[in-house]
Amino acid sequence: MGKASILLVEDDADIQQLVSYNLIKSGFNVTCADSGEEALQILEQEPVDLVLLDLMLPGKDGMEVCTIIRVKTDIIQPPIIMLTAKSEEDDIVTGLSCGADDYVTKPFSPRVLIAKVQAMLRRKQEKIPRQQRPDKETIRIHSMVIHPGRHEVLVEGKQIHLTGTEFTILEQLAGRPGWVYSRQQIIDKIRGYDYIITPRAIDVQIFGLRKKLGDKGNFIETVRGIGYRLREEG
Repeated sequence: MGKASILLVEDDADIQQLVSYNLIKSGFNVTCADSGEEALQILEQEPVDLVLLDLMLPGKDGMEVCTIIRVKTDIIQPPIIMLTAKSEEDDIVTGLSCGADDYVTKPFSPRVLIAKVQAMLRRKQEKIPRQQRPDKETIRIHSMVIHPGRHEVLVEGKQIHLTGTEFTILEQLAGRPGWVYSRQQIIDKIRGYDYIITPRAIDVQIFGLRKKLGDKGNFIETVRGIGYRLREEG
């Protein structure tokens, strides 16, 4: 997979240089635009994986540009992170309501911004394998057959009865073998961002899942200090 492409829309030259430098250093391809109008032209000409959009721009401001992007049907819709010097609640709510996926208020740490970009791209990437799976999203690995549509798991042809939470965890891990998921990512997948559940509860669910899968449960590996993954075949 090639480098992710980031469109940075920022009219302040110093901020544009600082942010683009840190993005490039972190392994991204970066295209810069000084205005909303220029950003819209770029989006029509080339695919972009994520947009960093300043709120205060000459001509069309960030809110207007964000709204225009979200109603356009001739472009692949990228995630949008709003950059703003305003921290008032109304501005944040307005930015999110017009289609932004996240926001960062100035002054911000480049490391925090990069972390948000990486997290947003990771969420976007996690949706792709699900859309591209053949056989109606059936997952086959380690003599296990996972049917998301039927909420069914077969291990060497024998049906295994899992709880909804256990099934969701197994589907997430099996969807990207070898990929490490943090406990927080698993929590978010199970219940959504507003549901309160502890990392310890995830450990308990993993324990129960391994037990039900029998020998196949050994393929669920603990990555110390991070989370869990399903070992790749081979």
